[in-house]
Amino acid sequence: MYPCSNVELVAAASESGALGVIQPLTLRFVHGTGLKDGITEIRKLTSKPLALNVLTEKSAKIYQKRMEESVDIALEAGIRFFVTYLGKPGWVVRKVQSLGGIVYHDVTRRSHAQRALEEGVHGLICVNGTAGGHAGDLNLEELWADLDGLKVPKVAAGGISTREGYQKALKLGYDAVQMGTRFIATNECSANPDYKKAILEAHAKDIVKTWRVTGVPLAVIKTPYVESIGTEAGFFARWMLKGRKTKHWVRLFYSLMSLVRLRKMARPGQVSSKDLFQAGQSVEGINRVISVKEVVRDLTGS
Repeated sequence: MYPCSNVELVAAASESGALGVIQPLTLRFVHGTGLKDGITEIRKLTSKPLALNVLTEKSAKIYQKRMEESVDIALEAGIRFFVTYLGKPGWVVRKVQSLGGIVYHDVTRRSHAQRALEEGVHGLICVNGTAGGHAGDLNLEELWADLDGLKVPKVAAGGISTREGYQKALKLGYDAVQMGTRFIATNECSANPDYKKAILEAHAKDIVKTWRVTGVPLAVIKTPYVESIGTEAGFFARWMLKGRKTKHWVRLFYSLMSLVRLRKMARPGQVSSKDLFQAGQSVEGINRVISVKEVVRDLTGS
């Protein structure tokens, strides 16, 4: 969850009975902390299981060595659960499975899931169209139906912030849920207070998808600024995004720009009228800032 997965938030999630996922790019580019030191700080707050988020998209070759080093550091620290996204996760699977590691990959439709399974992943993070950040196109039920018959664990991701949503996902057949937006509006999250306020005030209808930040659809809260710039990529960028090779170049450019642009939201300070607030349609069920422990308790009833 770039840029909001600070040390205290990740630790609190695991300590409360969920699985805190470490985002190494957040540690480095937002908080100026290396992964090894970050894990050390998290371990001061919890001894519960942790996971690592790993970017495997081709356009991120500049990060490839760093990502490989991150996986090695995590394995050495005893982490055995890995969540991969935007690319081919086979190299992560090969690196971790001999040590008992498990890899779940973000997917938005069956074709993506099949390719991920061919790479050897052990489970799927099923990102539907109501998710924050990089969202899919299908809703919770449609994505479940699309993935029917794939006999691996499936995690519902998108639109869930209440006990009702949690129970609905489990009743459909999902094995667990993944949440991001709900955890931004918590005491432990270091996100800008105005970011949290925007989440509390937003409704599902206020979430739009823009191509102008990372080169793939990104769910954000609709603000006057978002409306003024539009949500479609420019003509030249759209043309490049259609090419098999050029799409990786333009995504790399967008990714580098977004690392700088979005990290401000994870820090207290002045918010500009041109800032972007990543969020999913789960904002509909979020009306107060509470502790991570309360989030988990309210969700599961325990």
